[in-house]
Amino acid sequence: MDERKRQEKKKQKKRLRMGRGSVVGSERCVSCTTFNILAPIYKRLSKEDQSCRESQYRAYWSSRNEKIIDRLLGDRSSIICLQEVWLGNDELVQMYEKRLGDAGYVSFKLARTNNRGDGTYDSGTAASAPFRLLTAVHQGYLRIINHRELLFNDFGDRVAQLLHVESDGALWQGQKCSDQQQILIVNTHLLFPHDFSLCIVRLQQVYKILRYIETYRKDHNLDLMPIILCGDWNGSKRGHVYKFLRSQGFVSSYDTAHRYSDVDVHKWVSHRNHRGNICGVDFIWLLNPNKLRKPLRTSWNEAVFGLIKSLLRASSLTEDNAFAFLKVDSPGYFITYSGFCQALHQLGLCGHPHGLSSEDTKDLWTQADTDRNGVVDFEEFQQQIWNPKCFEQAKDETTSETKESRMIQQAFGFNVKNAVLFPPEVEQGMWPENYSLSDHAPLTVVFSPVKIPCGQPIC
Repeated sequence: MDERKRQEKKKQKKRLRMGRGSVVGSERCVSCTTFNILAPIYKRLSKEDQSCRESQYRAYWSSRNEKIIDRLLGDRSSIICLQEVWLGNDELVQMYEKRLGDAGYVSFKLARTNNRGDGTYDSGTAASAPFRLLTAVHQGYLRIINHRELLFNDFGDRVAQLLHVESDGALWQGQKCSDQQQILIVNTHLLFPHDFSLCIVRLQQVYKILRYIETYRKDHNLDLMPIILCGDWNGSKRGHVYKFLRSQGFVSSYDTAHRYSDVDVHKWVSHRNHRGNICGVDFIWLLNPNKLRKPLRTSWNEAVFGLIKSLLRASSLTEDNAFAFLKVDSPGYFITYSGFCQALHQLGLCGHPHGLSSEDTKDLWTQADTDRNGVVDFEEFQQQIWNPKCFEQAKDETTSETKESRMIQQAFGFNVKNAVLFPPEVEQGMWPENYSLSDHAPLTVVFSPVKIPCGQPIC
């Protein structure tokens, strides 16, 4: 057993020894690590006394975070995205900033909104959690062009960071050093789904991120470039957030590297939650500029329709009964707008500050009423809500290199070269009891640059 573990560790080191400036063939790779490091305020030290937390003992949280930094510096990623950093503790923050700074990184941190971060703990609520995001970029390989903070100002007071970076030199041998490639990077931590009603909030958070990226690109008149989304998404491959991002052309880098499909849910895990359940919730998403995408608002509406169907099925409603529920007391065999609004209210999707807005509801209705006759009949209900064929992920293949696409441009993008979770057991869908760095597994992905023919995405 000891020999097997030594071999696994040796293999792990070999797989990750492709750090920030590695040369693979004729190309320099970009690597990225995402890691929810578990705020000490949430780390329980005793099963008998749930109020006993690591944050109460400096020696414990200091030692564990020093080991986390050792791991991060050993992986040598170009980009490090951390969640649940204890920003309410100056000593811990300085520990990260100094050690990462000494290794050549520049760091950006962002706390939760609504004054959450005072370092106190209330056993009755998670509202006082003093943590959030830290993103570090190695200055010897990537240059910061811009940094933006995205505040959701929602139920969970969640936030996101957007970094606009460019390569510090050419990514291909023989390429001019002035031909630098630009990347958009996002670090976030979505709301935990304590109950099903919060699914709409989580979808809204992702929608805000994607809409902000679109706005940023337009405002700065940016050329097409790869987009990398990192973080703790607090949802698995079965969830609506996963499907929403896939419908916008994003791919899960880990699944791409290991050639897993969307249905391979149990192949790997990255988190054991406070209920003892293990699941894969930490993702590094990649969107290359040659992906043909449907309009963002269309994908958003389809994601909400999928959520509506899940809520109806969770109530054990058949297709006919679900249609009857949505049409409420309509005299005809159709759904009216007022009945639709009433049904959404009953499902808990609107009627509260963080639910669907009246504009959201109108957009949903417009997309459902395909013939624009003011009502949604059974066929439209089937096509748009119950069994939609339109809510499909973007195709995995890149656009074909036609003569027209070559005339437009060749864009800079990424191939997923490698992706590794630690410890090795999580890659087999198991959680080792002796793992103590966090309740999450760090995920590191290595991207190799590629020139891709690119038509104009549908935005």
